[in-house]
Amino acid sequence: MHRRNNIPLLVAFLFTFALQAAAQAGAGSAASQAPPPNPAGNSTSTPQPQSPPATPHDSAKPPVSPPGQAGTPSTPQSPDTTDSGVFVFRKQVEEVVLHATVVDDKQHIVTDLEKAAFMVYEDGRPQTITSFRHEDIPVAMGVVVDNSGSMREKRQKVNAAALNLVRSSNPSDEVFIVNFNDEYYLDQDFTSNINKLKEGLEKIEARGGTALYDAVVASADHLKGAKLEKKVIFVVTDGEDNASTESLEQAVRRLQVENGPTVYAIGVLGEEEHPKRAKRALQVMSERTGGIAFFPKTLDDVDAISRTIAHDIRTQYTIGYKPATPKNQGGYRQVKVEAHSHGYGKLTVRTKSGYYAGPEPASGAQ
Repeated sequence: MHRRNNIPLLVAFLFTFALQAAAQAGAGSAASQAPPPNPAGNSTSTPQPQSPPATPHDSAKPPVSPPGQAGTPSTPQSPDTTDSGVFVFRKQVEEVVLHATVVDDKQHIVTDLEKAAFMVYEDGRPQTITSFRHEDIPVAMGVVVDNSGSMREKRQKVNAAALNLVRSSNPSDEVFIVNFNDEYYLDQDFTSNINKLKEGLEKIEARGGTALYDAVVASADHLKGAKLEKKVIFVVTDGEDNASTESLEQAVRRLQVENGPTVYAIGVLGEEEHPKRAKRALQVMSERTGGIAFFPKTLDDVDAISRTIAHDIRTQYTIGYKPATPKNQGGYRQVKVEAHSHGYGKLTVRTKSGYYAGPEPASGAQ
């Protein structure tokens, strides 16, 4: 993930580091000439050299954690484990975890179902549910916003909507900001600080093309390093991708890895832009991962939609099952979840449509 460079700060850092090194060398020379500690125990201490602060790593894609350090834990753990005071949903090694939203026939979200109401199918075969929770679980979220030239007049309202999404979300969520045009930039890493997120969103350089797929794939990669198990990408764009090295199919393939993120998208598409392909791309990425794509008629609707998305994320069921076909056999697995309960008519469950078991593909793989 590219990070914006700051040359003056780098020069200042190098100058400060040189002064520190010189001071430490002088201190070390003086210490070598000092008398040894006296028998009473009053010794002369010498300053210990300190390591310089790490500089941001500048790379084309966010770093990927080595196997076993991110994603699936190496040993079974309880789903309510806490890590440094932050709620972390831990799954069993062989368990597949689904995050599901249930709506009735009037599209109202249903929040009072029990485990017995659900049936999970993988490749058409019923699966045994091994864990079930219905709680407001904090998420790791990437806010991915189009920074192309056509977004210049739209960014103020889009930024406000993105911040209101965070304000309406769980206060323990960890959020990062990616702005993209024909390139993508990590302008704020994981944080819960609204002011930092606001600063990240305000790094606007509205120019160039639209590398939507590249930005989404890079954001999904960055989420692998998150502490929180539940992951979301919130993306806003106003046009068709015209600058990515990844295709739509490749991007969806990368999103559908096990424990991949749920994508929520807002397409602020103008009629004059012939948005059919842009609309389809957002729908495919969202529907395959269990999210929703919205296409507001006016920019003023974006803020209300962002709050709707926050509500959707916070009211989901978390369902785990151990697949009848071991995951080490690899391959794509279709997933379907059904819900039935007395007092309700037809219930619709929205979750990811499937996942790829086994090793994740390399960038650009089909």
